[in-house]
Amino acid sequence: MSFTLHGLPVSGGIAIGQAHLISQATLEVSHLVIAPRQVEKEVARFDAALERVRAEFEAMKNSLEKSPADMRAFIDLHRMILDDPELSEVPRQIIRERRCNAEWAIVQQMEMLVEQFERMDDAYLRERSYDVRQAVERVVRELAGRSDHVANRLKKLKGERLVVVAHDLSPADMMAFKNQDFASFVTDVGGATSHTAILARSMGIPAVLGLHHARQLIRDGETLIVDGARGVLIVNPDPRILEEYELRKTQLELEDSKLKRLKTARATTLDKIKIDLLANIEGPADVEAVIEYGADGVGLFRTEFLFLERGEMPGEDEQFESYRKTVKGMDGRPIVIRTFDLGNDKTLHVEEAPGGRKRVNPALGLRSVRLLLSDPNVFLAQLRAILRASRYGKVKILVPMFSHAFQVDQTLALLEQAKSSLRGEKTAFDESIEIGGMIEVPAAALAVGTFLRRLDFLSIGTNDLIQYTLAIDRADEQVANLYDPLHPAVLMLLSHVIGSAEKAGVPVSMCGEMAGDPDFTRLLLGLGLRQFSMFPARIPAVKQRVKQSDISAIEPVARRIARLDESAKIAEQIERLNAL
Repeated sequence: MSFTLHGLPVSGGIAIGQAHLISQATLEVSHLVIAPRQVEKEVARFDAALERVRAEFEAMKNSLEKSPADMRAFIDLHRMILDDPELSEVPRQIIRERRCNAEWAIVQQMEMLVEQFERMDDAYLRERSYDVRQAVERVVRELAGRSDHVANRLKKLKGERLVVVAHDLSPADMMAFKNQDFASFVTDVGGATSHTAILARSMGIPAVLGLHHARQLIRDGETLIVDGARGVLIVNPDPRILEEYELRKTQLELEDSKLKRLKTARATTLDKIKIDLLANIEGPADVEAVIEYGADGVGLFRTEFLFLERGEMPGEDEQFESYRKTVKGMDGRPIVIRTFDLGNDKTLHVEEAPGGRKRVNPALGLRSVRLLLSDPNVFLAQLRAILRASRYGKVKILVPMFSHAFQVDQTLALLEQAKSSLRGEKTAFDESIEIGGMIEVPAAALAVGTFLRRLDFLSIGTNDLIQYTLAIDRADEQVANLYDPLHPAVLMLLSHVIGSAEKAGVPVSMCGEMAGDPDFTRLLLGLGLRQFSMFPARIPAVKQRVKQSDISAIEPVARRIARLDESAKIAEQIERLNAL
């Protein structure tokens, strides 16, 4: 029987292959009461399983030298999760205090941590709850003596084209497939910033996530078509549909081969205007991808990666080492380091606001620069770490979620304090380091003049700007269909910010999802944007669109589009613009 499922399009392209189902690992474990004399043996059993998993992660990482940097980063993340006292120490206490089995102890602790992550307002951080689950699954499998089940199933599948179908996939599962000729991933859960999505994009593999019940509906060996651009999964397609998709797949592969030739080409328009195409990264491991895809530099270093799964901020020295390693790896290319951008609370473990009140809407509460300014010592430590790293390359500082002028003034005062303390210690740094702000709140976009007068550059975060403008949480499936980058209000704000920055002579970039979508490239060029920052693998497609564009011709069209008052009309005109 042929049928179609719809999910989230997280990595473009078309894949055709045979379904290979991965069993869903269960974390439903029995609660056993242990005799007092067996408690320490159970603790030792837990410790041994933890050590075996750590050793496996280390072996995986050592075998990944020629694999995508993102895969190594996620192996590091899972290792870091297991090293956190919340999962390495607290379960031992639970075993001793409750005289329970190790499996039950670590799963109980995991559920508490997952609940905390799922309450966070940042979509990226909410999806890290999957990483906590997967790291714990690995330990539970070790405790049950079945850690290599995926690898064993794959031994007989050499040479086959596989579409991996799973409830979810961990980096460890991905490792089992690294020597297989697999075509695509489809999963029941996950979103645009889940590790499966990030790895699929970095590997150039089509993927559709958030299919809900694909794992239950699909059988091993069934023919699947994965349309990663449209978020469509076709099961047992009829011959006509299969032939159509095989033709489209061939055409896409020819286009991809052409794009790879653009790596060393400059991103210059037909009328000779140079465009900067920068990369978004999450840590030192991503530098390899930045260079591989020919980025002009890093437009957004998301330092939140350093703070995942921690009860407190890492120390200044630890931050400095991460920044220094990244800056040196860029070998002179510019890098914009964004300060800590998390919501909810600074320790990530507080359930209530001061005074015992529940946090009714953390997305509108103490987050980003508000959080940093509420704890100047934390902010100073990060500013000092970034300044210390600035001696090794071209570093800029980016601060998220400004909405008031006084926030900028306080930030600049703290930056000067950080500089003064380093001067007193005779520590070298870039005295002329630039500092910019993110425009991701409608108030900041409308009153952009106050930020242009105080800052060296701006960066538009379209993901949050769209969500705040439309009051839409795109991670909420019930309203995600209302998330619309082409809403007239969104385009009005973008046009206002870009135009105001151009008049003031202040550089402005864009680092949200719109920047990496070739369908929006000409519109943004026509509005005056000259710096784009995106996931590295998206750079070739955007570069191609840049090189095919004549700004003098598209500029008047883009200005007219920005004045339209209906999304449907805007989409229609953009389609025509892209056909020029």
